Amino acid sequence: MTNAPSSTRVRRNERQTDEQADEREHEHGDLSCPECTGHLIVDDEHGETICEDCGLVVDEKSVDRGPEWRAFDAAEKNKKSRVGAPTTNTMHDKGLSTNIDWRNKDAYGNSLGSRQREKMQRLRKWNERFRTRDSKERNLKQALGEIDRMASALGLPTNVRETASVIYRRALNEDLLPGRSIEGVSTACVYAAARQAGVPRSLDEIADVSRVEKNEIARTYRYVVRELGLEVQPADPESYVPRFASGLDLSDEAEHRARSLLQNAKEKGVHSGKSPVGLAAAAVYAAALLTNEKTTQAAVSDVADISEVTIRNRYHELLEAEETIGVA
Repeated sequence: MTNAPSSTRVRRNERQTDEQADEREHEHGDLSCPECTGHLIVDDEHGETICEDCGLVVDEKSVDRGPEWRAFDAAEKNKKSRVGAPTTNTMHDKGLSTNIDWRNKDAYGNSLGSRQREKMQRLRKWNERFRTRDSKERNLKQALGEIDRMASALGLPTNVRETASVIYRRALNEDLLPGRSIEGVSTACVYAAARQAGVPRSLDEIADVSRVEKNEIARTYRYVVRELGLEVQPADPESYVPRFASGLDLSDEAEHRARSLLQNAKEKGVHSGKSPVGLAAAAVYAAALLTNEKTTQAAVSDVADISEVTIRNRYHELLEAEETIGVA
């Protein structure tokens, strides 16, 4: 009478020990069936772990850690996602603060009453004040706004804006701004970031969208590069060719021909001491003539923002280098 319960307890303890061992093996990634040692597969749709060979359900009711909604394309997935926008250096608070919508409507789209509108206006005012707590943040907010404005006017991609914002933050943290204008330093950061990203803009193009003079931009740019130790390669004339060719509606053949002219000029050393913008504009003009595409020096001058005299001078130098290569 006394042996039966004890033997039952022994079997129960053994069974519990075996189950605990199986759980430990499963936790350590031993994905093998306890019956036939077959391979286990996880069915996320039904929340089960099943043996691929014998069909044994090893685990069920597993936790689904994914979202409770379904999406059938990227647009629907982005629409249903509940995460906020990614952090960005193009905003002084990196996009982590909360904005109060300017529209005086509630969550259902209904217009607010007069008292609620006054309340929301006061909240917007104080929210804007709290976002910039000190002079450093106000400085950064103004500068990043300038960087975004100039990058938009120049058609620069997002990565250039991010790089320019990081450069300005470094300049601000290392106290390079005293004695220099916010607009001058932010313009120099845009110029440096564009060259680092391989989509350079000429100083004349930068000065056209900036609020400071060309000489101040060049002087501030040299100062920022020197003090921050930025690695900025000399501008390559070939990097201007795609933009000029696109502005003139030239074919891929003409663009390829312009690159070939510039490569020949580099081999002969014609590019040394010359403006890369002028060389690129002359190469595009010469390539258009060589491929029988209609364009004029005036049109190239407008697109490249450089004088027709410079285009003519560089044009003859490029053709002479081409002839020299052909003779050799």
